[in-house]
Amino acid sequence: MKIIIIGASGTVGRAVAEALSPRHDIIKVGKTRGDLQVDVADAQSVGGLFAQVGKVDAIVSVTGDLYFGPLAQTTPEAFRKGIDSKLMGQVNLALIGQHFLLPGGSITLTSGIVSDEPIAQGTNATTVNAAVEGFARGAAVDAWGRFRINVVSPTLLTESAEAYGPFFPGYESVPASRVAQAYVGSVEGPQTGRIYKVW
Repeated sequence: MKIIIIGASGTVGRAVAEALSPRHDIIKVGKTRGDLQVDVADAQSVGGLFAQVGKVDAIVSVTGDLYFGPLAQTTPEAFRKGIDSKLMGQVNLALIGQHFLLPGGSITLTSGIVSDEPIAQGTNATTVNAAVEGFARGAAVDAWGRFRINVVSPTLLTESAEAYGPFFPGYESVPASRVAQAYVGSVEGPQTGRIYKVW
């Protein structure tokens, strides 16, 4: 299969590429690195990416920025960070990318455990991750028979535990290699409208 991974230079993106590359043709995309570059928050940039790549069997999104901070100090402008990047960025990839999917293709997006388990200073992350999951569940119904769409929801990564562990008290971390297997299941398996929770 020909698979495009957006966010391939990140910790999870690298693990996903490593897990899929032995069996598939991988195109690695990042904002500033990779085989190709894209700004997912810019629909024109996303359209240009797919025009370059052409038809693919699978789209994997492991990308998107979020805003973290105390609610009392959160402005509407700050809150838009996650809306524009992780939510609309991934929605852009799905809405535009669907027209470049080969029959029976798949789209895999990324949310996170805070959609179910909110953390302090993470209102933006909880909102955005829950919206990504809602989008995928709704799209799976509308896309039935054309393509599959799923979401992977990882918990705290072991590789990021030193930096982000204080925000996740009591959470057990998981290695990126384990998270990557959920993306493999989404790409190679039959499910659609599923939230793969790797907790």
